[in-house]
Amino acid sequence: MAALKLPHSPRLIHGRQSLVPFPAYTMLFPKPPSSPLSNYSFATSSVNAGFLTRTLALFSPGIVVCKNSSLRGVRGNQLRIRSASVQRVAEELMEDQSKYSLVSGDSIRQRFLDFYASRGHKILPGASLVPDDPTVLLTIAGMLPFKPIFLGKIPRQVPRATTAQRCIRTNDVENVGRTARHHTFFEMLGNFSFGDYFKKEAIQWSWELSTKEFQLPPERLWISVYEDDDEAFEIWHKEVGVPVDHIKRMGADDNFWMSGATGPCGPCSEIYYDFHPERGTADVDLGDDTRFIEFYNLVFMEYNKKDDGTFEPLKQKNIDTGLGLERMARILQKVPNNYETDLIYPIIEKASALANISYPLTDEQTKLKLKVVGDHLRAIVYLISDGVLPSNIGRGYVVRRLIRRVVRAGRSLGLKGERRDNLEGAVLPIIAEKVIELSTHIDPDVKIKAPRILEELKKEELNFVQTLERGETLLEKMLADASSNAEKSGTVPCLSGKDAFLLYDTFGFPVELTTEIAEEQGVTVDMNGFDIEMENQRRLSRAAHNVVKLAVEDGTNLTNNINKTEFVGYDTLSTQAVVESLMVNGSPVIQVSEGNDIEVLLNKTPFYAEAGGQIGDHGFLYVTGGEKQQTAVVEIKDVQKSLGDLFIHKGTIKEGVLEVGREVEAAVDAKLRQRAKVHHTATHLLQAALKKLISQEISQAGSLVAFDRLRFDFNYGHALTDTQLEEIEQLISGWIEASTSLKTKVMPLNDAKEAGAIAMFGEKYGEQVRVVEVPGVSMELCGGTHVSNTSEIRVFKIISEQGIASGVRRIEAVAGEAFIEYINVRESQMKNLCSMLKVKAEEVTARVEKLLEELRMSRTEVANLRTKAAEYKALMIANKAFEVGTSQKIRVLVELLDDVDADSLKAAAENLIDTLQDPAAVILGSRPDEGKVSLVAAFTPAVVDLGIQAGKFIGPIAKLCGGGGGGRPNFAQAGGRKPENLPSALEKAREDIISILSEKTS
Repeated sequence: MAALKLPHSPRLIHGRQSLVPFPAYTMLFPKPPSSPLSNYSFATSSVNAGFLTRTLALFSPGIVVCKNSSLRGVRGNQLRIRSASVQRVAEELMEDQSKYSLVSGDSIRQRFLDFYASRGHKILPGASLVPDDPTVLLTIAGMLPFKPIFLGKIPRQVPRATTAQRCIRTNDVENVGRTARHHTFFEMLGNFSFGDYFKKEAIQWSWELSTKEFQLPPERLWISVYEDDDEAFEIWHKEVGVPVDHIKRMGADDNFWMSGATGPCGPCSEIYYDFHPERGTADVDLGDDTRFIEFYNLVFMEYNKKDDGTFEPLKQKNIDTGLGLERMARILQKVPNNYETDLIYPIIEKASALANISYPLTDEQTKLKLKVVGDHLRAIVYLISDGVLPSNIGRGYVVRRLIRRVVRAGRSLGLKGERRDNLEGAVLPIIAEKVIELSTHIDPDVKIKAPRILEELKKEELNFVQTLERGETLLEKMLADASSNAEKSGTVPCLSGKDAFLLYDTFGFPVELTTEIAEEQGVTVDMNGFDIEMENQRRLSRAAHNVVKLAVEDGTNLTNNINKTEFVGYDTLSTQAVVESLMVNGSPVIQVSEGNDIEVLLNKTPFYAEAGGQIGDHGFLYVTGGEKQQTAVVEIKDVQKSLGDLFIHKGTIKEGVLEVGREVEAAVDAKLRQRAKVHHTATHLLQAALKKLISQEISQAGSLVAFDRLRFDFNYGHALTDTQLEEIEQLISGWIEASTSLKTKVMPLNDAKEAGAIAMFGEKYGEQVRVVEVPGVSMELCGGTHVSNTSEIRVFKIISEQGIASGVRRIEAVAGEAFIEYINVRESQMKNLCSMLKVKAEEVTARVEKLLEELRMSRTEVANLRTKAAEYKALMIANKAFEVGTSQKIRVLVELLDDVDADSLKAAAENLIDTLQDPAAVILGSRPDEGKVSLVAAFTPAVVDLGIQAGKFIGPIAKLCGGGGGGRPNFAQAGGRKPENLPSALEKAREDIISILSEKTS
């Protein structure tokens, strides 16, 4: 490989450069040269013949032959065909059915996996869309689950593997539907080699798969290679037989894969399909999206880029490939774009039917919106299935934003939901049913979780519709302000780009709709400003979500020298072990003395490392000298897993000196371990009780198993009642009293799932898993520590239940020794309370209620006195009012009333307005507390009739005091945080009101 010239400063490419980001384009695809209906004439059909041919051939199950010599499509279109032709059409469709079923999306996926399985690859299940990787928000590439293997952090389990990986990318969401191949959700079919085969096999098999398995015409395939990768060029040309004029050398921007500034990298090679071979081979540009589509990418991961910019060969050369399922389906099914394949088109058909739209007959803008619905709903359904619920942060915001885009598109299409099954008019759950129906071979868990998915969609859609309606109200206000400001300045009314983007991003208003409504009222929209705001958001989104960081870290060297830690903590709480490594502040050391915080790696350990919600064990490491005298003591306060199966014991040297290579006695704190065991088993019982008493659809969304309590987060949309919580406690108490012995065993993952074991959300499982069963109650995949018998739990008590996010509830509870500790603390608090109130325990509630009532009455009395005081002050200053205006005299009062709260200031202003009578304007300010400002503006009807609104007037004044506010035209309140600015703000208010009134009444 010495001949391969590496790039000096290649552009950083995420994943496979030609897959994302996609350049925008419009794909023109010719009709197939022949079709099942090409020989038949249609008497009165207005349906596009090219689309009809494809639809009947590919989706014929949705069409039936009617006795009245008609064909009825699922969209209600009726094609009247000469009766003599109907039978021939039906017969040919039946004959063609088997041919097209061979190229269904499901069959392409399975044939890919089977192809590589027959070549020694292990078929592995696709990973969750929620990655176990802090550098990315979502699973954005097929290689992501194998990142630790590529980095050498964990050993390979198999030498070669193949997967069908669900992926999410939202960095170019605005291009969905505009191009033929942009998606937020897509499937990446991949074959991977972990130090096994390399370029030759990867290239030969990719060609064999394309030309023999999928029977793509070789003359329609083009190859790209990195410009200096002569080895790949020679394999393609001399061994595979691709003509030289069909192989293009391309630069680092296109064909040198890098994961980041440093880390694994290497040249890549891509296979393109040519839709227009008749254009010849001269001056070919593989980036011409009207002619080519790249469908298979091969990454030859053979180098590591170091911090100094130089490259070194990887000890283990890897292969990472990706074939886009939607792209291959488009090619094989002969359709114009990915959206019209059987992977997505049935969803579009469902939406079209609900909107009473004929997809083939409608305009391109409507098709675009239908494509957005079809694409986004796939992403939404699979994300919710993987536990990502709508929210305003992180992954949840991705789901929320996609849902809002679908709702916006649906409303503009006229989609209307059916008031059935308590959907309350929501339309997304109805379309999502089709996504779920298509999920069988993608992720079987989706159908199991369907009720929760549909409920979340309904709730989020209905909430957002209300937000949209609020946005309409805000738009009306923005347009009124724009018109008013333009009138004052003598300019053309214009809605700012920032306001238009606020409506778009927060309230879901398409800018086209904003523009249309604005134009109706004679207001233009600053589209340049809107585009700037949009680009800023895209830039932030790309920076945050579209980088997979791989780096060969220092820890990799650690794994080369230290074997994984043997965990013996299921069977014993103490063992003799050898110190393999010591670290201080992350740096390896040989020896550490008393008083230092350290991290210790042992060859084996009884300490449980934090995982599955259970915190790490506490305990001690003892070093003994001659005659078994202790020479060093290390207190362990935490244990974490790192770099695969290395247990990092974190603690402090209390006595002596610890050295690498010394033998120690590792001893777990037995009492704390027992508390963790009790709480972990109690957590399993809690989940079982929730499923039994509340809903089978409940699933875990997080947990904490600590020494003093347990915490269980679960997906459920409603608060639990006190009665339900009591029933849960009683059921769990019954299971505890039943004294049931637990069973634990290790078995293959698939066998465990078939047996009904529940997997915990977010956890990664190997081929062999540990199953913890409470017979007749629960069965879960769990690596945590548990009691031997439920009677060890002794007692269980729920101490709180609350919502922590949309659709997520949290229960905290205590059990065993922690319950006794909890009760003792509460009893001590009760004794102190009784002593303070001088009552018995049973009288505390009544006494507190009486005190609260007395406090309420006192506060009411104080508030009344404050109001009266403010009104009195108002009467005292009423004579300070002055008149403004020539044609009409208006009484004006602008004054400071200190030490008056907001409610009392409001009452004072109302009293003054009554005293001064119409026409009058009152503006008052106060500093009720330190660091606070209160403002109020009250105008009589005659003042409002002049076009002066209290809400608009008080806002700018409040800004001078570091605040804001607003209200009705006749009355408005505001606040601020800079009381030192209040005198000058009131002076400004005085000047402004005099100026405005003088102008209006001159």
